[in-house]
Amino acid sequence: MHLMLFHNMTQSVIDGEVEDAERLARQAIEEGIDPLQAINEGFMPGVNTVGEQYNCGEMFIPDLVMAGEAMKAAIAIFEPEMIRRGIARQSLGRVVLGTVEGDIHDIGKTLVGTMLSANGFLVYDMGVNVPPQKFIDKAGEVAAQIIGLSTLLTTTMPNQRKFIQELESRGLRQKYKVMVGGAPVTRGWAEEIGADGYSEDALGAVKVAKKLLGIEE
Repeated sequence: MHLMLFHNMTQSVIDGEVEDAERLARQAIEEGIDPLQAINEGFMPGVNTVGEQYNCGEMFIPDLVMAGEAMKAAIAIFEPEMIRRGIARQSLGRVVLGTVEGDIHDIGKTLVGTMLSANGFLVYDMGVNVPPQKFIDKAGEVAAQIIGLSTLLTTTMPNQRKFIQELESRGLRQKYKVMVGGAPVTRGWAEEIGADGYSEDALGAVKVAKKLLGIEE
């Protein structure tokens, strides 16, 4: 019944058209469509398609960014309606994310947050130059399961190690899964410092987060 509308929703995400995504979300509300159905059957297939094409080298980082923004825009339109109906989109998990202390780069970190949000995670983006205490305070406040640490500088990579050591010294290491990433970060580095997960790109981060929480793909 709503196949054409759902198709257009999917296409709006693939094309990264934020205004189209917002318009189609409003149309769905006007037509009385369940917001969760519209998200899962209309918008999510677009995110999945972009992810597949990115992995095949047919789409690139700007395409991922715009697709994520279109998805987020649609969800923002649906949120008041979901509250009115007393329903909520199931969250896959809670992630506190930020760039480590001493580093002010945020493009990669923001992209990871966008893709995690688009795929159903609740993401608390702490921004850049985040000291360990702020990560720990926020993770405790929101009952996060994952803490994500980003860095772009080799000079601030050691702060990822220091954060894990800080968790250990406070007896909190088993409470959180720690993911690390950033241009100079490698799988070997992640293993060396005792991180739970590593990914070289935003889509990979989504897969790693799901794996850490035991979520089936």
